[in-house]
Amino acid sequence: MSSALHMRPPTTGPELRDIHLPPGPSWWPPAPGWWLLALALLALAFTLAWWWGRRHRRRVAEHALSAEVDALLARHRGQPQRLAAGLHQLLRRGALRHDTGAARRQGPQWRNTLAMVPMDAATLDRLMSLESAMYRPDASFDIDATAAATRHWLVLSWRHRQRGKPASKAATPVVAEESPHA
Repeated sequence: MSSALHMRPPTTGPELRDIHLPPGPSWWPPAPGWWLLALALLALAFTLAWWWGRRHRRRVAEHALSAEVDALLARHRGQPQRLAAGLHQLLRRGALRHDTGAARRQGPQWRNTLAMVPMDAATLDRLMSLESAMYRPDASFDIDATAAATRHWLVLSWRHRQRGKPASKAATPVVAEESPHA
């Protein structure tokens, strides 16, 4: 009989529930890794926005330079002397970004000023032909090739200067200047 008493469940006492787990972790605040990922994505977004804005501004400026050359071509295509003078003036304005004395340079010094922007000798020769063509009434030169060379130089000059290359105070002369007293 004593074994029958032990087998029966007690009729009185607390009712026990099964083992339960604590609630899952809250979604807020996120773990430190998620904060780092958010900061990295934010930094990437700002960097991409800055890069895109810089690229867009550069393209707009380059387009404006090309548009100036195109406007000169449209205005003075039948007048080579005036076209040469206009293209030469654009080159002088662009060269002032690299050499503060560019407005006064002539001959080899002007060529050195133009050569501050890395480009081939044939293009430099085309640009140098403008210097003499603008003073000859019957100037003959390849208008389209010279305009393309001017456009190319202006765009390269803009890019070269935008990369933070320091502007020089004066171009290095190729040939020593002759003294008027010699």
